[in-house]
Amino acid sequence: MLLAYRLPREPSTPRITVWRKLRRLGVAQIVDGLVALPATARTREQLGWVANDVLDAGGEASVWTARADSVRFERELATRMARDIGAQYHDVIAQADAARVEPGGLSARTLARLRRELHRIDERNYFDAPERARAYRAVERLAGHPLEV
Repeated sequence: MLLAYRLPREPSTPRITVWRKLRRLGVAQIVDGLVALPATARTREQLGWVANDVLDAGGEASVWTARADSVRFERELATRMARDIGAQYHDVIAQADAARVEPGGLSARTLARLRRELHRIDERNYFDAPERARAYRAVERLAGHPLEV
């Protein structure tokens, strides 16, 4: 799925809002104003919502179902998206490792935050990044650690 969009420069709030929504979806940016997601019913619907937000803000937007012209480009795009998600899982692993050695023990709040972050990343993990399993193990290992009360 592709979303082609253009928003007015001012006010900047709608541009920032749209970009944040696109980041939460885990889009791959092809060029300025053109982003991609794997074609599923869910991504089609979500890009449609973002397109409506763009239109409501006075911009232009259209959602397209597309197929890459080459297997190589499609593979590179999928690899880039998986690499970006893998980096996010690595961040969670690093945070879990750091939390294990926090002075005073682990807080229940930290554990809950890491679990929520894993869930958010999972929603963008379209290509089954291998780092996912390691991140879950790191957080569950952390869960077995004594909690601060």
